[in-house]
Amino acid sequence: MNRAEQSPLLQVQEVDVALGGRPAVERAQLSLNCGELLGLLGPNGAGKTTLLRAVLGLVPLAGGDVLIDGLPPARARHLIGYVPQRHEFAWDFPIDITGAVLSGRTRSMGWLRRPRPTDRAAVDEALELVGLAELRRRPIGELSGGQRQRVLVARALATEPRLLLLDEPFTGVDVPTQELLNDLFGRLAADGRALLMTTHDLAAAARTCTRVALLNRTVVAEGGPELLADPEQMLRAFGLDTAIGAAA
Repeated sequence: MNRAEQSPLLQVQEVDVALGGRPAVERAQLSLNCGELLGLLGPNGAGKTTLLRAVLGLVPLAGGDVLIDGLPPARARHLIGYVPQRHEFAWDFPIDITGAVLSGRTRSMGWLRRPRPTDRAAVDEALELVGLAELRRRPIGELSGGQRQRVLVARALATEPRLLLLDEPFTGVDVPTQELLNDLFGRLAADGRALLMTTHDLAAAARTCTRVALLNRTVVAEGGPELLADPEQMLRAFGLDTAIGAAA
């Protein structure tokens, strides 16, 4: 079956989310196939992180549905890898890189159980993918910002997900790390993973994403990366300054 005939791995169907009694996401609609990297862009407060958390099943839906391979999030967690924003991880915890990445497999290992050979193999592969294999014994508290971001990506990849959710993976990282991650995300999509990435980095999205969606509470536009050069659509999503910059 070719990609055009596939059912989407991820379907976000008319999703509403309210936080504190106020609408955060309204009638959002997205689909994502295996082999695609979809960039989700919008201004601060547009609901990007909230929508990712709805896909994870971490916030209740006020309306609509999320389906992952036909399953609701609560039954599809084994299919999902999640890379949170860097400040959400406890970097002062006394473990090394291997321990941090291995913690991503807690769901499959169970609490307080010794890692199996399959667990260690998944961690080894993830560390190789992000270029941290030689630093595996370094305490996480000693890592640079770019190294920490790579640890979070490896931790998600160690779960061997079909769907990878990335929340602002380029924020605060150096240029070499951004280039490494751009290349890695492209290879993961080419290998058949489905990736959904929130980002403020328009240039990185234009280079890396197979499709982009502009979110401002709802999805205001969706299409190929060339959408980011459309002043009218950028104005709808971001406002005047970004639209003018995109058109320049």
